[in-house]
Amino acid sequence: MRDYQMREVTSAIKSWQKQGKAIAIATIVKVEGTPLRPLGSKMVVTSDKQIAGSITGGCIEGGIYEEAQTVIKSCQPKLLHFGLLNDESPWEIGLSCGSSIDVFIEPLDSPVWKEIYPVLETSLSKNQLMAIGTILSGAKLGSKLVVWPNGDVHGSLGSQVLDKQAVEWMKQQLLVQGSSSMTFDEAGAQVEVFVDVITTPARLVIVGAVHIAIPLVSMAKILGFHTIVIDPRSAFATRERFPHVDELVTEWPSTALEKLRPDECTYIAVLSHDDKLDNPALQVALASPARYVGILGTHKNIPKRLNELRDLGVTEEQLSRLHAPIGLKLGAIQPEEIALSVLAEIVAAKHGLSKIQENPVKSTFSH
Repeated sequence: MRDYQMREVTSAIKSWQKQGKAIAIATIVKVEGTPLRPLGSKMVVTSDKQIAGSITGGCIEGGIYEEAQTVIKSCQPKLLHFGLLNDESPWEIGLSCGSSIDVFIEPLDSPVWKEIYPVLETSLSKNQLMAIGTILSGAKLGSKLVVWPNGDVHGSLGSQVLDKQAVEWMKQQLLVQGSSSMTFDEAGAQVEVFVDVITTPARLVIVGAVHIAIPLVSMAKILGFHTIVIDPRSAFATRERFPHVDELVTEWPSTALEKLRPDECTYIAVLSHDDKLDNPALQVALASPARYVGILGTHKNIPKRLNELRDLGVTEEQLSRLHAPIGLKLGAIQPEEIALSVLAEIVAAKHGLSKIQENPVKSTFSH
């Protein structure tokens, strides 16, 4: 589950708990067909008809709400199936899209959640990547195990043998940052475990506090990005111009990027259109494992920029990663339109669709 989605849910939980409300949390643990929402998507429900989060965007939320009331009253978790199978169960007709999903509903008043929830809140506050394993079948239904990339573990699935198997698999899921299910054998019994990987916030680093950057920050915040604007020109990099940005850095871009240590969850948009700012920043960005690097420009001036980067020692392999000119081809003219095209390309890269638009660097300048 994405960090910003979990934060939406935990924010509601925190408010409701202060009011003493009973709460159930519903999680998508299995999907067949084309999902409306990804694995790990959550919805929280109170006994007095309040809802936060989303499972499908509307088509089965009513059914989940009703089942959540039962879970709250019984304080027992429940696994439900929603789909279009030939079955007389009313939950088999919940989805009209041809897909099917399994939803696990749990009471937050259960001993398991009372133990795990403070740990979850602490990890979220520290922006830590984590994986939460939950048993979906058998006598230990609902038992949880939390694993962090450094190998730390909290909780238990009920036995040392199962914990050992699950921890190794959960570490692999942390590497790929993907939620999934796995069935383990324990003393001859099949035990299904769902692992929900809570990712760290994706970072959007913008080099250049230019006009385009203003709407780009606002749009990116809506999508849950942690936004950083870098520009040594303090007259441009101001809170008045960027009231919504998470971080304003008034340092030389290449120096600031080195300090930020871009990783696989970092997306870099170089927008200043000033060679002395852009080129050193691109040199650092392209040498990093950043998931996306793009630069503002035109097809006419990109060849000159690429040759300048080559002179700085940037390799052809590194240049092949550069999205130049930045953004999808939307015919954008206004700053807000250009920002939209940039963010659209970043979202495509985030979901593994970076080749949605032909990369002119690869097609024209690769050797």
